[in-house]
Amino acid sequence: MPQEIRHEGTVQRIDGATVRVRIVQSAACGGCAAKQICSSSESKVKTIDALAPTTGSGRVAVGDKVMVVGTLGQGMAAVVWAYVVPLFVLLAVVGAVVALSGNEPLAALCAIGSLVPYYALLYAFRHRLKRRLSFAIKKNL
Repeated sequence: MPQEIRHEGTVQRIDGATVRVRIVQSAACGGCAAKQICSSSESKVKTIDALAPTTGSGRVAVGDKVMVVGTLGQGMAAVVWAYVVPLFVLLAVVGAVVALSGNEPLAALCAIGSLVPYYALLYAFRHRLKRRLSFAIKKNL
């Protein structure tokens, strides 16, 4: 199992230490020669903000082809913060409100409402998370 997540892309914009890279994410069959006539091939264009290389030979310019690299651990951490923790917050609030009041519609509303402070906290700590969950760029030679 690879320990890195890699996507090839094109530099769109450079803002100080942040580089905006446009990648085309393809389905498993996206690289197939018959993808133009096949209805099952999918591809999505995404934009990723990554850290600019700091070495002199690794400097990038707008239009350069680059490799966006992240670790598998970063990807797993992002999944945990975005999906797993909110799921447990929802389940805990539903369970607590049903146990205390027995009112299931109220429990559902409270559970959904509990995600507002959770995502507000994530937003408040976005700079700290960005440092831990950021991609790096390697220039294609």
